[in-house]
Amino acid sequence: MTKKRIQTVVTVIQSTLILVMVFLVGAMIFQINCLQGTARVINYAGIVRGATQREVKLEIVGQKNDELIAYLDDILEGLKYESRKYNLVSLQDETYQSDLDAQMEYWKQLKAEIYCVRESGYEATNIVEVSEKYFQMADETVSAAEKYSESIATIIRYLEIVTAVDITILILIMLARSLDAVRIRHRNHQLEQKAFTDQHTGLPNKGRCEEFFNDSELMQKPIACVVFDLNNLKKANDTLGHSVGDQLIANFARLLRNAIPASNFVGRYGGDEFMVVIYDASRQKVEAILGQLQADVQEFNKVHHGGGEFVEVSYACGWALSTEFPNCSFRVLFDKADKSMYENKMAKREQRI
Repeated sequence: MTKKRIQTVVTVIQSTLILVMVFLVGAMIFQINCLQGTARVINYAGIVRGATQREVKLEIVGQKNDELIAYLDDILEGLKYESRKYNLVSLQDETYQSDLDAQMEYWKQLKAEIYCVRESGYEATNIVEVSEKYFQMADETVSAAEKYSESIATIIRYLEIVTAVDITILILIMLARSLDAVRIRHRNHQLEQKAFTDQHTGLPNKGRCEEFFNDSELMQKPIACVVFDLNNLKKANDTLGHSVGDQLIANFARLLRNAIPASNFVGRYGGDEFMVVIYDASRQKVEAILGQLQADVQEFNKVHHGGGEFVEVSYACGWALSTEFPNCSFRVLFDKADKSMYENKMAKREQRI
């Protein structure tokens, strides 16, 4: 399977998991709402039992309470068909509905016994036996509601587990894709660095140097452009071979990079040409840096003089300061530095003659 197809499959899986998570969250919200309604049903089913027990006791001692009977009728009706008055819902559970129907039907028989008590006294009725059976039926209704509530709680727990698994997988996928994106960015950065790095010296190459020509913000601050050219590279290549010439280039590149403060740019512009950009430049700062480079080169030549196929490092350089050429582009500044380098090279050549 190709990488592109794998990414497509992962994207489909991720989208599916997100949809599943949305569904699971919605299902949990629905079940939680059902659970909240169930709690009120259980509470009022218990109230019915207690209130009925109180009603029976009152009737036995001769205290009529039609308001309590009406209250019980009202609650039982709400438990069966819902009630805004008591904020009751109708539980969609077969066992609960069956037990509630039996209880409501037997409630009619218990009320008939209550009316008989009022007419004949409780000794002439079966109100105690009927009420005991009714209380048992009420307990069964409450128990059915509680079991239904427990089943909803179990469903919510399962939904929570599945949601947690779903979220965990999503997080792992997103982490994997994030890590993959980081690796891609790192690889692209490496490729970009490689594309703009001179493999022989490790310095930025000509392509990177030429990016300065298109930097419109570069000239807004004082900078200096310095151009270097090795004097004896052709001689080294022609007389001692290209390996010696390559070593000469590497030696100068190392000396140049060490002498120029790290905050400034050093690049290889061509075969034996190097370009330096010094930021926050002044004439004194540039001269100090070039003086340090000259001292380092002299020390290097002194230490390595006479060793095998060693070719001493010799160079020409020229530079231009942006503050001395107001409103010019970097291209113009580079050309002026290059011209200055050429003049320096010609002057050194005449001195040798």
